[in-house]
Amino acid sequence: MSISPLRTTGRRDEPFRFGDRHHAGTVLAGQLRHLAGRKDVVVLALPRGGVPVAFEVARALGVAMDVFAVRKLGLPAHPELAMGAIASGGMRVMNEDVVIRYRPTVAAIEAVTRAERIELERRERAYRNGQPAVSCEGRTVVLIDDGLATGATMRAAVHAVRLLGSARVVVAVPVGARETCEALREVADEVVCALTPEPFSAVGLWYQDFSQTTDDEVRELLSSYQVQRRQRSA
Repeated sequence: MSISPLRTTGRRDEPFRFGDRHHAGTVLAGQLRHLAGRKDVVVLALPRGGVPVAFEVARALGVAMDVFAVRKLGLPAHPELAMGAIASGGMRVMNEDVVIRYRPTVAAIEAVTRAERIELERRERAYRNGQPAVSCEGRTVVLIDDGLATGATMRAAVHAVRLLGSARVVVAVPVGARETCEALREVADEVVCALTPEPFSAVGLWYQDFSQTTDDEVRELLSSYQVQRRQRSA
């Protein structure tokens, strides 16, 4: 599902941009209303940028929320370019087009994987504060990030939650490259990209505030959401 680029309240020729990740989450939640109130649904945020988005989506839908750690495997010579990604549960997905074009050595791929695995495990410990992960088994899992460029990390997340026994996988983002959103339909049961602007260029261009989400913000949002859930169920 996608919508045409919206407009701001300013110049008529100025394309729509989200105010920040929280604003993006409220917009995205409107396209996921069909999942509201379902006990079998869990929202999993790809940290860090996906957490504020997921917080608003989960709150609007009234469903469970957790984080799902995924790390990009940057090409050694061009770290910003994803040659693959790893996710919780030991899943690794390689971007074959990048690997074929740039031909990184097996040793280089393994070195990057080891380094990113250390960071992934650190984040899981830091964010959950010792609490177990929310179960995916038999549930509809909504994977959320703040945007999709190449889609390598999201693709890894989809494969990983399938291995964890999810019944259905929904990929949901506020903005993404049209071709990436279409490609993810091959692995996910449903893909919701609220905006698919052309030209796309980069995720951050479609936000007025795209400042980095910190570890502390992730912990605070997760803690706050759990408190709200307990209060609603009391």
